Amino acid sequence: MSNSRQYWVYHERQDALLCGQHALNNLVQQNAFSPGSLADIAGQLDQMELNFMAQNDEGGTSSKDYLKRIAEGSGNVDESGNFSIEVLRSALLSRFDLELPNIQQKGVRDKVEITNIEGFICNRESHWFAIRKINDRFYNLNSTLERPEVISHFKLAAEMEALQNEGYSVFCVLKSLPPPCTSEAMMDLGLPQYWWKEEDLMSGKSNAMTRADNPWKDVGSGRRLDGNAVRGGNDTSQMSEDEMLQMALAASLEQPSPSMSDRAYALTEEPEDGAPGAVKIQFRLPDGTRALRRFSESDLVGVIYAFVASKCSKQSVELRAGFPPKDISSKKEATIADSKLAGEMIHGRYV
Repeated sequence: MSNSRQYWVYHERQDALLCGQHALNNLVQQNAFSPGSLADIAGQLDQMELNFMAQNDEGGTSSKDYLKRIAEGSGNVDESGNFSIEVLRSALLSRFDLELPNIQQKGVRDKVEITNIEGFICNRESHWFAIRKINDRFYNLNSTLERPEVISHFKLAAEMEALQNEGYSVFCVLKSLPPPCTSEAMMDLGLPQYWWKEEDLMSGKSNAMTRADNPWKDVGSGRRLDGNAVRGGNDTSQMSEDEMLQMALAASLEQPSPSMSDRAYALTEEPEDGAPGAVKIQFRLPDGTRALRRFSESDLVGVIYAFVASKCSKQSVELRAGFPPKDISSKKEATIADSKLAGEMIHGRYV
C-alpha cells in the first residue's frame, strides 16, 4: 500500500537501438549500465563461446563451425547495439548478483504469484523493455513510451499473457532489486531528465515534473557567481538517517573499498600434484596465453590475483569466472574453496 514517502520513478527513453541498456537501467532504477560496459560483456561471451568451440569441435579453430562463427561476427551484440539475453543476464549477475530466469521456467511462474515478482524484462525480436514494481505499483517502463505507465495488480497477469501471445519472451527478477528512489542522494544514481515524481504520474498531470525541471533540486546547495550549483557532497547535516544510509550504499556500489583493492597478496608455493587440499585452476591471461596452476583450497582468492600479477608485468587486470563471467574481485578475502573456484577457468583482461 502507498505511504507518505515521496517516490521517484526512473524511466530512460529510447536512444538509437539501445533498448537493452535502457531496459536494464529502468529495471534497477539507476544509470548502472553503459553501451560500453555491455559491449565488453558481449565480447567476453563471444570469446568464451569461441574458446569452447575451439576445444570441443573436431578440427578446432580450423573446423567449419568455428570458421562460420568467426565469419558471422558477434552472437551477443549487433552493429546497431542490440544485445542478447545472455549479455543482460551476465550484466545483472555481475553487478547486482541478480538472476534473470524466463518466467516459463519450472519453479518460477508455477510457484510464485506474479504480483510478488519485483521486475520483468520483456523481449521480442530486437526490442527490450522493463516492468518494475515501485511503491507497490507496477510501472511499464518501455523506453519508447513518453512517460511511465501504471499496470494494476489486477491486470498484470493478463498483460503478461498478452505479451507472450504476441511473441514476447518474458524474463523476471523475483526479488532483491535495488530499492526505489526516495531521496535526493539516491537520485544521483540516475540521469536527471529521466526521474519522474510519482505523485505527478498518479494524478495524471500533463506536465509531470522530472528532476531536470524540479525547482527545488538546488535549494540549500547555494550557487557560485557563475550560476553553477555548489557541490556539497560531504555535507550531510540536513540529511535524515535514511538518506545518509542510502548515500553510503550508493557510494559503496560505485567504488571498491581501498583496503580490499589496494592490499598486496603474497604468492604462496604451488602444492604438489595430489597433495591434500590441492586444486587446479586454469587461466586465460590477457595476452591470450593459457596457464594451469595448483593452489591450496585454503588460499585466499587474493593469491590468484598475485599469480596473475606475476604473469602480467604488474599491469592492472580484471579477473572473471563462471558463466556468465562474473568479476571475482569482491572475493579476494574469501578462500578458493568458499568461492567455488576449484577447477574453474578464469579469464583475465587488462583494465
